Amino acid sequence: QVQLVESEGGSVQAGGSLRLSCAASGRVVSTYAMGWFRQAPGQAREFLAAISRGGSGTSYADSVKGRFAISRDDAKKTVYLQMNNLEPEDTAVYYCAAQPAGMRPLVSGRVAWWGQGTQVTVSS
Repeated sequence: QVQLVESEGGSVQAGGSLRLSCAASGRVVSTYAMGWFRQAPGQAREFLAAISRGGSGTSYADSVKGRFAISRDDAKKTVYLQMNNLEPEDTAVYYCAAQPAGMRPLVSGRVAWWGQGTQVTVSS
Protein backbone atom coordinates (compact mmCIF):
# COMPACT_ATOMS: atom_id res chain seq x y z
CA GLN A 1 0.00 0.00 0.00
CA VAL A 2 1.22 3.51 -0.86
CA GLN A 3 -0.01 6.75 0.64
CA LEU A 4 0.48 10.01 -1.22
CA VAL A 5 -0.07 13.35 0.51
CA GLU A 6 0.07 16.58 -1.46
CA SER A 7 1.09 19.86 0.09
CA GLU A 8 -1.44 22.61 0.43
CA GLY A 9 -2.01 24.39 -2.87
CA GLY A 10 -2.89 28.02 -2.84
CA SER A 11 -4.09 31.09 -4.66
CA VAL A 12 -1.88 33.21 -6.88
CA GLN A 13 -2.29 35.88 -9.48
CA ALA A 14 -1.67 35.19 -13.15
CA GLY A 15 2.03 35.13 -13.91
CA GLY A 16 2.90 33.87 -10.45
CA SER A 17 4.52 30.63 -9.31
CA LEU A 18 3.73 27.79 -6.93
CA ARG A 19 5.51 24.62 -5.95
CA LEU A 20 3.54 21.55 -5.00
CA SER A 21 5.04 18.62 -3.16
CA CYS A 22 3.85 15.06 -2.70
CA ALA A 23 5.12 12.98 0.19
CA ALA A 24 4.98 9.24 -0.30
CA SER A 25 4.97 6.52 2.32
CA GLY A 26 4.62 2.80 2.29
CA ARG A 27 6.41 0.64 -0.21
CA VAL A 28 9.62 1.44 -2.04
CA VAL A 29 8.28 4.35 -4.07
CA SER A 30 11.79 5.13 -5.32
CA THR A 31 11.23 2.35 -7.83
CA TYR A 32 7.94 3.85 -9.07
CA ALA A 33 7.22 6.35 -11.80
CA MET A 34 5.53 9.39 -10.28
CA GLY A 35 3.36 12.06 -11.82
CA TRP A 36 0.91 14.91 -11.53
CA PHE A 37 -2.60 15.30 -12.91
CA ARG A 38 -5.27 17.96 -12.49
CA GLN A 39 -9.02 18.23 -12.75
CA ALA A 40 -10.94 21.43 -13.32
CA PRO A 41 -14.68 21.66 -12.54
CA GLY A 42 -16.75 19.87 -15.15
CA GLN A 43 -13.69 18.50 -16.92
CA ALA A 44 -11.92 15.16 -17.02
CA ARG A 45 -8.75 14.57 -15.07
CA GLU A 46 -5.77 15.34 -17.29
CA PHE A 47 -2.14 14.28 -17.26
CA LEU A 48 0.42 17.03 -16.61
CA ALA A 49 3.86 15.58 -15.90
CA ALA A 50 5.65 12.33 -15.12
CA ILE A 51 9.09 11.36 -13.91
CA SER A 52 10.73 7.97 -14.17
CA ARG A 53 12.20 6.03 -11.28
CA GLY A 54 15.61 7.48 -10.70
CA GLY A 55 14.55 10.74 -12.33
CA SER A 56 16.37 10.27 -15.62
CA GLY A 57 13.26 10.68 -17.73
CA THR A 58 10.39 13.18 -17.73
CA SER A 59 7.29 13.74 -19.81
CA TYR A 60 4.97 16.74 -19.99
CA ALA A 61 1.62 17.63 -21.45
CA ASP A 62 1.84 20.26 -24.17
CA SER A 63 -0.31 22.61 -22.09
CA VAL A 64 2.35 22.91 -19.38
CA LYS A 65 5.59 22.22 -21.25
CA GLY A 66 8.08 24.99 -20.58
CA ARG A 67 6.10 26.30 -17.59
CA PHE A 68 5.96 23.33 -15.21
CA ALA A 69 8.83 21.14 -14.01
CA ILE A 70 8.63 17.82 -12.16
CA SER A 71 11.40 16.54 -9.93
CA ARG A 72 11.88 13.95 -7.21
CA ASP A 73 13.97 13.48 -4.09
CA ASP A 74 13.93 9.77 -3.30
CA ALA A 75 15.80 10.25 -0.03
CA LYS A 76 12.80 12.31 1.15
CA LYS A 77 10.27 10.17 -0.77
CA THR A 78 8.93 13.39 -2.23
CA VAL A 79 7.95 14.52 -5.71
CA TYR A 80 7.66 18.17 -6.66
CA LEU A 81 5.83 20.17 -9.29
CA GLN A 82 7.23 23.64 -9.88
CA MET A 83 4.64 25.76 -11.66
CA ASN A 84 5.69 29.05 -13.24
CA ASN A 85 3.87 31.67 -15.29
CA LEU A 86 0.53 30.41 -14.03
CA GLU A 87 -2.63 31.24 -15.95
CA PRO A 88 -6.28 31.32 -14.83
CA GLU A 89 -6.78 28.20 -16.96
CA ASP A 90 -4.46 26.35 -14.55
CA THR A 91 -7.09 26.59 -11.81
CA ALA A 92 -7.92 23.02 -10.78
CA VAL A 93 -7.47 20.35 -8.16
CA TYR A 94 -4.00 18.87 -8.56
CA TYR A 95 -3.32 15.18 -7.86
CA CYS A 96 -0.13 13.26 -7.26
CA ALA A 97 0.08 9.78 -8.78
CA ALA A 98 2.29 6.70 -8.51
CA GLN A 99 2.71 3.80 -10.91
CA PRO A 100 5.12 0.89 -10.29
CA ALA A 101 4.78 -0.26 -13.90
CA GLY A 102 6.57 2.79 -15.27
CA MET A 103 5.97 6.10 -17.03
CA ARG A 104 4.12 4.82 -20.09
CA PRO A 105 1.01 3.57 -18.25
CA LEU A 106 1.08 6.57 -15.92
CA VAL A 107 1.09 9.04 -18.82
CA SER A 108 -1.90 7.23 -20.30
CA GLY A 109 -3.78 7.56 -17.02
CA ARG A 110 -3.30 4.06 -15.63
CA VAL A 111 -2.41 5.03 -12.07
CA ALA A 112 -1.94 2.65 -9.18
CA TRP A 113 -2.25 5.19 -6.37
CA TRP A 114 -3.62 8.73 -6.13
CA GLY A 115 -3.17 11.48 -3.60
CA GLN A 116 -6.18 13.24 -2.13
CA GLY A 117 -5.77 16.36 -4.28
CA THR A 118 -4.99 19.98 -3.54
CA GLN A 119 -6.65 23.13 -4.88
CA VAL A 120 -4.74 25.64 -6.98
CA THR A 121 -6.51 28.87 -7.92
CA VAL A 122 -5.08 31.41 -10.34
CA SER A 123 -6.77 34.79 -10.60
CA SER A 124 -6.49 37.20 -13.49
